[in-house]
Amino acid sequence: MSRIRKVAMSMIDDARKYKRIIVPLAEALLFTGVLFLSYWIRLGDAYKDYVDQALLLAFFIVPLKIVIFWIFRLYHVSFRYTSIYEGFLVAKASIICGLAFSLVVLVLRDFPVMSGFPRSVVFIDSILTFLIGSSIRLSVRLFFFPQRKAKRGIKTLIVGAGSAGEQLVRQMQSALYPRYQPVAFVDDDPSKRGSIVHGVRVIGKSKDIPRIVETLGVEEIIIAIPSATSSQLRNIMEHVKKSGITNVKIIPRLSSLITGKVVIDEIREVTVEDLLGREPVKIDTEAIASYIKGKRVLVTGAGGSIGSELCRQIAAFGPSSLIMVDIGETELFITDRQIRKRFPEIPVPKIADVKDWVRMREIFSCYMPHVVFHAAAYKHVPLSEDNPREAILNNVEGTRVTALLSEEFGVKKFVLISTDKAVNPVSVMGATKKIAENLIGCFANTRCKFITVRFGNVLESRGSVVPIFKEQIKNREAITITHPQMERYLMSITEAVNLVLQAAAFGNGGEIFVLDMGRPVKIIELAKDIIRLSGLEPEKDVPIVITGRRQGEKLFEELMTPEEARLAVRIGKLFVIQNKKNLGEEYIKKVEHMLAFVRENANEKEITALLRTLVPEYKPESIG
Repeated sequence: MSRIRKVAMSMIDDARKYKRIIVPLAEALLFTGVLFLSYWIRLGDAYKDYVDQALLLAFFIVPLKIVIFWIFRLYHVSFRYTSIYEGFLVAKASIICGLAFSLVVLVLRDFPVMSGFPRSVVFIDSILTFLIGSSIRLSVRLFFFPQRKAKRGIKTLIVGAGSAGEQLVRQMQSALYPRYQPVAFVDDDPSKRGSIVHGVRVIGKSKDIPRIVETLGVEEIIIAIPSATSSQLRNIMEHVKKSGITNVKIIPRLSSLITGKVVIDEIREVTVEDLLGREPVKIDTEAIASYIKGKRVLVTGAGGSIGSELCRQIAAFGPSSLIMVDIGETELFITDRQIRKRFPEIPVPKIADVKDWVRMREIFSCYMPHVVFHAAAYKHVPLSEDNPREAILNNVEGTRVTALLSEEFGVKKFVLISTDKAVNPVSVMGATKKIAENLIGCFANTRCKFITVRFGNVLESRGSVVPIFKEQIKNREAITITHPQMERYLMSITEAVNLVLQAAAFGNGGEIFVLDMGRPVKIIELAKDIIRLSGLEPEKDVPIVITGRRQGEKLFEELMTPEEARLAVRIGKLFVIQNKKNLGEEYIKKVEHMLAFVRENANEKEITALLRTLVPEYKPESIG
């Protein structure tokens, strides 16, 4: 029997390319038979007296039915995935066929052969047309169904029996070689308890997950609640953890909320970002496109975490060229390759040191950028503490060179990427970024619109805690945290860059934009979440070791000073501060004096003393 089945399926697969010819011809024969069957049902053996009448009607009715079915695209859909939707289409088409039948009878009523036409034949024919049309499509679906059952997918429990869960199950059941076999739903909505969705029953709440996993032998869990808050996800993950299941996936929030559709291939693993409770960022794409589309855009630090994401998002807005500047050859190569896959004509990679005046001037004069995003900086606090001279030259001199060239070559908009560590800094890195902010404020009254965007830590950036924790877990090492009370503002790279682009669209020059980072997150709690997402238990499977604070580290970061907070105006997820601290030419001269000294000297005490003269609020803490 299986051999016959394989031969039949092979013949079906060979015929698929001619489906839109073969199926209409086959249905034409069936519709002809349906018409004669309708006469027989209505008249019995007396139908023989109406053969000529039936033949005349068939000549007109059958082609009309084929055309109507074609208009309803019933020859375009895949029969093996027939669903209720296709059944409704067949029903609608059959009703239209009945109306067409009545119209043909009306037109032909004066023909002698039409004498005594039994009008109930129209109604019977419509019903039979629906039954035959739907049966053909359903039979193909049923023919393939045993094969789907024979190759069992992963036993999957779906959390959420709403629209997303329904779409998910429908796709799972329509797949020829499914990866998933939905065995049950759980949903915390009491009204859904006991309901059946595509043959899959809702058998409990999220708290019942451990019991259901054990009873049904569940192998994987998919969370199908795109609108779930972080607290809901945390609650669900707590129950999942008790079940012992480590293979947990989630429907991507953005694609399902924006398009309203769920795609199995887009399902991904639950990440720490899902548990942080941040809603998707809504950006004004028209406003962003207005200053990027068709323009020449230059990004410094293009190989870094923020810089590379800036390049990827900017490329999607259609600049005429994207000049990507970075001193790191490998990082720049990777970013260039990623962007060229989608936008082969846009990227212009340039290896350059942002503090190299000659090289940067050459790039500006050659490409004459309209917009500059200055993301190049040394960002790691401990390394900057140990190398203050290099941090000053890169972060301050690099900003000075890029800003002066932007002014000279008529750049329309300059965006400095800053950090929350510039607020009341206790580290060399924070102090250098504060000087960079002050420098940009000194250029606020020029023809170029100079804007600063300040935000906290980004998840998954190189050297940030998340990839470090993941690496430690992978290597079965203890997770190291410097202090149990350490808190940080955290945001995904994608969200941060979205808001940077939005801020640049709003900026008219002289503003400091501060991203709404939400609530600060305790690093020790973040570590525990990452351990649990890895299917392990904090302290039991992965120890957490407190190593002590490092020089330049704050326990709590600040996004704004109290004075800035009073001046800040909220626009969506952005706070706007009109930077009134234009320190003028005198400050620029002080910065140039410091840079001249640093270029010729490497005495760390003298260098940090100079930093304090330029940033009075810089107060290094003694850690010991």
